[in-house]
Amino acid sequence: MSQETPKKVGFLIVGLGGNNGVTLTAGYLANNRCLEWETSQAGRVSGPNWNGCITQLEPRGDHGGVGFKGRYPLADAGQAAIGGWDIRPTALGDALYESRVLDYDLVRQVRESMNAIPIMKGVYDASFLGETQHPTATHIVTETPTLGAKVEHLRNDIRTFIRDNEVDGHTTVIWSASVERPADVNFVSAESLLGAIDNNDECDISPSMLYAVAAALEGCSFVNGGSQNTLSPAMSELFETSYRQDLKLYEKVSTKPAYLLGTDFKAGQTKFKTAAVEYIRSLGLKPRVIASSNHLGNNDMLNLTSKKTVEAKMRVKSNIFGPWDEDELDHQVRVMYTKFMLDEKRDVVEYTSLGFLHCPHTMLTYTRCMDSVLCVPLMVDAAIWCDYFARMDAQSSTVARATAYLFKVPEGAATGVDPGFFRQMQELEKALQYVTSGPSQRDQNEVKALVDKGMAAGIITADQASSLLAL
Repeated sequence: MSQETPKKVGFLIVGLGGNNGVTLTAGYLANNRCLEWETSQAGRVSGPNWNGCITQLEPRGDHGGVGFKGRYPLADAGQAAIGGWDIRPTALGDALYESRVLDYDLVRQVRESMNAIPIMKGVYDASFLGETQHPTATHIVTETPTLGAKVEHLRNDIRTFIRDNEVDGHTTVIWSASVERPADVNFVSAESLLGAIDNNDECDISPSMLYAVAAALEGCSFVNGGSQNTLSPAMSELFETSYRQDLKLYEKVSTKPAYLLGTDFKAGQTKFKTAAVEYIRSLGLKPRVIASSNHLGNNDMLNLTSKKTVEAKMRVKSNIFGPWDEDELDHQVRVMYTKFMLDEKRDVVEYTSLGFLHCPHTMLTYTRCMDSVLCVPLMVDAAIWCDYFARMDAQSSTVARATAYLFKVPEGAATGVDPGFFRQMQELEKALQYVTSGPSQRDQNEVKALVDKGMAAGIITADQASSLLAL
């Protein structure tokens, strides 16, 4: 356990040349170099600016809130090392220019530097992506035909990145590539998953699974920012330090803390949905219909024009309220690819609920924002939280629940966490308080939690609880 802040953490992005990857890289350069640029609405501005990244913002207001910088020794994202993979060979600066996400005056200042950043070849399986992605997938790993060889190739990429960039903090691998179709496989244990990879079995193992396995073996966290079913009990077991300590199948397996988080970044429309429905429920109203649509024209949405990939996206979008058990809620979602809109997401949501004496209550929201500008702060915070919790040697379940607010459908150890945004922020606060408290305080907290459960279940009385807590 260490409270000492590292000099440099690692961000390894799968899909580095996508809109999220190039926006993150440009933002890093702008903040690291304190650049100035002209904007269309805010006039002349300058970095550093980490709006949206709560790990990089200081608390403000009489009651705090907003940010966590200064409250805990969190790493500085402006000193991170950024790298990653892509199946397309387009240079990062050129990809940024083509994305039309950021103001041109900033793009022109970072384009040359970004074009010089190397992009590692990506692991590719055409069957997992929509047909629209196949023609540009030319920057791919071809010299390693077996699944096991691909994992070793990725492990070597990770080790090289950490060494060459002198990363002394934690490294997090973030899936920001196109959504994969669901993998038709269900491994019951890490042993069966690794065995299938080692034997090159003809089973439905996706590229995202291979990246996750490589991350775990190198002691790096893996964040599933996409909608596909990368997370599973078998994968979660692999990320447990105790399992990797006894793993003999691979050489030089890291036993450092590493976390498996997901699924699908909750960046814009869905984040507001959970906050809005949380508000509706807190008023005592009964939500009955939520009808939502969004449209944009980036490559991720183009990939979703394929039926096999859109099913993965709809799985998470339609399941965001699951733990609330609103059985009568009719939640309808529509997504549309509109090329002209590029990365600028437009979404409309109508909420209809029943109030006093069954009288209807309706709200309508409309949101516009660059999709990548919403998503990148979540990528930053995910990596910074993974670094901090790894330094504090936090348990996987604690970290998964703490970071549930980042994802549409928290899975793995976070399964079942309250979908409400503000409840999820409370989970983060609880986790931070827990990992920073001393061992004796943690023991007391755990005893109290058990006693409270005993009282709630009727196993012990209030007097017996008081006696136990007084011991």
